[in-house]
Amino acid sequence: MLKRSLTLTAALIARTHPHPVAADERGPGCGMALMGEAEADARLDAALAEKPGDPDALWLFAYGALMWRPEFPVAERRAATVRGWHRRFCLWQPGFRGTPERPGVMLALDRGGRCRGFAYRIAGPDLREAVRPVWRREMRGRGYEARWIAAGTADGPVPALAFVADRAGTRYAGRLTDGAIAGHIAAACGPTGPSAEYLLNTVAACEAAGLRDRHLWTLQALVAERLAAQNSPTPTPGSRRGG
Repeated sequence: MLKRSLTLTAALIARTHPHPVAADERGPGCGMALMGEAEADARLDAALAEKPGDPDALWLFAYGALMWRPEFPVAERRAATVRGWHRRFCLWQPGFRGTPERPGVMLALDRGGRCRGFAYRIAGPDLREAVRPVWRREMRGRGYEARWIAAGTADGPVPALAFVADRAGTRYAGRLTDGAIAGHIAAACGPTGPSAEYLLNTVAACEAAGLRDRHLWTLQALVAERLAAQNSPTPTPGSRRGG
């Protein structure tokens, strides 16, 4: 498979968004109604009570930031495909990588199609404590629901925990056009950095693993186009020479 060159680059993003937006006293998620620790723990316990498969291991399906920043102990990683779900930018992000005035858009699994990513196996004597940090990270923004889904791998299917879009939640953006998504991603920057950086890291991780995703590839080109336009100098009166 021939290697493709990304149009979107870190340098292009940095020229448009050289500094993160300063967080106020409420923290980087100030534009979002965050889930409390007690509620998050109760939901985790309910999800683990329904966990199928090996009682001493847990599989987690990664399709976005978890591909390049898992932040949990990984016993094994496999290329995996889930069916009935596809990767899509469909969650508003008014905090972290966006603001209420200029919200970004984040990835989730939405209904239909298929998605290729990674299946991570987490093992150990206390699965709850091992998965709790990533659970808090993904669930606190109230954009996802946790589902146990079948992830196909070269060594057979595994039951994997996946974070899918909460379609009934206030953050669900629906099926935006690629142009609309690109516009929001190009403009958004929050306390944890630009929304475009999240896109770049994700599409780069997919390309490095040989996982080609048309949605991501189209968006990185569209976002690069918009960032380049923002960085173009504006002609001043009299700067053009007549013939």
